[in-house]
This record gives sequence, structure tokens and C-alpha cells, in this order.
Amino acid sequence: MHLIPAHLAVLIAAPLGVSASAALTPRQNQRITINLSQKYQTIDGFGFSGAFQRANLIVNLQEPKQSEVLNLLFNTTSGAGFSIVRNGIGSSQDSSRDYMNTILPVCPSTSSGTPEYKWDGKDSGQLFLSQQAVKFGVKAFYGNAWSAPGCMKTNGQDTNGGTLCGVSGTSCRTGDWRQAYANYLVKYVQLYAESGVNVTHLGFLNEPDFSTSYASMLSSGTQAADFIKVLRPTLDRANLTHVGINCCEATGWNVANQHAQEMISAGVENMLNAVTSHEYTSRIGSPMRTRAKVWQTEYSDLSGGWSTAWYSNGGAGDGFTWANTVFNGIVNANLSAYLFWEGIQDRATNNNNNEKLILIDGQNYQVSKRLWAFAQWRVVRPGAVRVGVSGGSNLRSAAFVNVDGSVAVVVINSGTGSQTVSVAGWEAQGMQEVRAWLTDNQSDAKEVAVSVATDGGASAVVTGRGMISFLLSAPAVGNSTVF
Repeated sequence: MHLIPAHLAVLIAAPLGVSASAALTPRQNQRITINLSQKYQTIDGFGFSGAFQRANLIVNLQEPKQSEVLNLLFNTTSGAGFSIVRNGIGSSQDSSRDYMNTILPVCPSTSSGTPEYKWDGKDSGQLFLSQQAVKFGVKAFYGNAWSAPGCMKTNGQDTNGGTLCGVSGTSCRTGDWRQAYANYLVKYVQLYAESGVNVTHLGFLNEPDFSTSYASMLSSGTQAADFIKVLRPTLDRANLTHVGINCCEATGWNVANQHAQEMISAGVENMLNAVTSHEYTSRIGSPMRTRAKVWQTEYSDLSGGWSTAWYSNGGAGDGFTWANTVFNGIVNANLSAYLFWEGIQDRATNNNNNEKLILIDGQNYQVSKRLWAFAQWRVVRPGAVRVGVSGGSNLRSAAFVNVDGSVAVVVINSGTGSQTVSVAGWEAQGMQEVRAWLTDNQSDAKEVAVSVATDGGASAVVTGRGMISFLLSAPAVGNSTVF
């Protein structure tokens, strides 16, 4: 913690065991400047999923390890500080294998029949995970269905694709199931609310351009719009106007763009909270052409063996790779949210690859550096506005103004050598405290020394291929920003 007097005198505080002179030995001095008047998108947050019963791995952990893992995920000072939880809405008849069970195990014979919902109070461990997240102050919960129950689809099953009965291009003997599916999703939101978790975002598709042997449902953007026109008023009638609709979880950025344009043409853009995409079949590119927010809601390295490395020849599972992946989405594509795939997973599932942030193996766990890459973004809180930043060679920089008026700056050093980074452009904002955290091969979001020069500028050293985040704090002024 570094207090700054009004005249911005030099103040240096080194971390324990490191001298101030050693911590701030200049290598290459790089100055980056914040432009608070240049504003971009609003940030909703960063998150992960515990779908397909992965959340049960945390449920089954004994103390103190259960609390340790929860802190790693949600603590804003010692962990990743995640602010969004993506829960899978089940559609399967039971929880065999790793499937997520439905709240409607027996469907009515027709779309107008009376449903008999059954709630187990567990939801594949996701309810417990969400309730714990609430205790850490998490406010964004995204309920996302991979498929409608099989009785509502053209193929009569929740697996192997099929399409929701009632959308354009379908004809089902049992009728139009759009209203029944909307009611089903509303019931899910209500059940979570009764359990103390406020679902804030709702999705009804997952990778609708891909048919799989597990829960899956096919849809174009036009067909999705047919359902959104039923879902939005159904939510509103149930006094769930605060619940935002997300769509459509495409396998890649190119398909997501196509879905977005089809929904815009169908006239539902104003009913959307966010267009959602994954990055498996095509990576994020330039900003999407939509007035809705855009979220990246699922991506991971599905092929590489389990790794806890920060930088190992630029591997797909490296923490440094993920630092740049998230940066690309937030800065180059104006994403409002970036979500990793699974927060936790066991060793046996999917050949123990890198699709999780934390490996839980029985009562033991290991933490990947991918988690610490996300932890560097914890200074950027929900509601922050991205602002302009410039300068610095071999540096990738992003700046944000949080709701409380604090300024967050995230910097990635693409070079191999250490650099002293000086952040300028915030001095006239009444800041009283400057702190910085570093992640590299040796450090996991470790607080490091900061120097404030008499002529302005907060400086700290970022190691080669390291990542540093600054938080420049001012007294809160109500709930509004100071810029």
C-alpha cells in the first residue's frame, strides 16, 4: 500500500525480503499514458463454469481445502476474483455419466400440458458453488441451457442436435413448444432465486452449430430470434425484467457474427443483453457489428496435457498465452466479459488436459498459471469502463475506470527482458493510493514495489514475459466515477 501526498513526493515501498533499490533497478523505462476522456465498452466481468457436475468436485472437498479452492476462484485480493459464474441448465433424464439432470424429467404429452417440475436442490453441485460465490460478493450468474428437454425438440431427445419445435423451419406433431421452453427456463430462474441466488443472465443454446452425443440443440440466428420473441415477454410477465438474454454460444467468432446479423435482421437486437461466442472453431477478431454487448463465454486448451506453466515456449495452456488471449478479446474486440471453460476438473476427465484452471484429484488440488493470468484482471471490477492508453514498446496495455473511481491498468510485457513501467495520466484525479501485482514464472499475482515520481507517474518493474496490474485508488464519490 503506497500513500501519495498532495505534492506527489517520491515514495517507494519494497515487498518483504526485497530491497527498494533491487525491486526498482531500471532496465528499460517505458511510459504509458492513460486517456480518461477516451471511453470504450463497459466491463461485466470475468468468469468460469462448473457445468457437467464439475462443481461437485468442490462440494466433495473437505475443509480447509474447500475454502482454499473457493478463495482461489472468488477472493479479490488473494485469488482470481471471478465475478461471473456460468451454470449449465440440465436437460438429461438423470445424472448418469457427467450429464446434468433436467427439472422436467417427465414431459406433458403436448406443449399445452401442465408440467410437473422436480428440483433436487443441488443442480449438479452448481447451486452450492453459486451460493458460495454469493458470499464473496459475486452478483452475475449466467444460467445456460445446452438443450431443451427432448420432448420439446424435433428429434425427441436432448442429445444429438435436433431443433426446438415451433421455430421457423420445424413442424412437430406435438405442437409449438416455444412457450413451454420459456416457462421451463423461467422456472429454473425462480428455483435459484428461492435458494438465494439471483440469476442475472439466461441463455437457451450452446454451440447450436454443432450436434453432439451429449446435450445439444441446433439453431440459426433467425430461429433463435423466433424463440427470443417468446422468452423476453415471458420473463417480463414473471417480473424478471432484470434477467438479460444471451445468445447464441457459437463454436467460434465467425459463426457468432453470423448469428448476430441474423438476429439483428429479425428485429431482436434490443431484446439481447449480449451476443455470446466461443473460440474453438475461429478465434476472436475485430469488434462485432452489434449494439448489444458481446461476451466470450467458453474457451480452453482441449488438447494439451495438464500444465501449471506460466511460459513454456508459448504453449496453448500457458498462463502467458491466456494473458494475451483475454487481452485480445477485451481490447481488440471490445468484449464486456471473458469466461474460461471449466474452473475445476478432475484428472480422469478428458485425458487430464488444460480445460480447467484448478485440477482437483480426490482431496488434493493443483493450480495452473492460467488462473493467475485471470487474477491479474481482478483489479477491473464489474461496471468498469475501458479508457484509452498509449505508449510503451513491447507492452500491451489496457486501462479502466471502476465504478468507485479507481483506475485499473493491466500491462503485459511481450519482451524477454525486465522493464520499468511508468503509468501517467491519472495524477489530476485525486488518487491517494497506488498498488501493483505481478505474475510471471516465479510470482502469482504478488504485490510488488511501486514508486511515484515528483512529476507524476507510478512506476514498477515487470519481468520479461510477465504481467503486471496497477490499481490507482481515490475516495469513493457515491456510486459514480470521477471522470
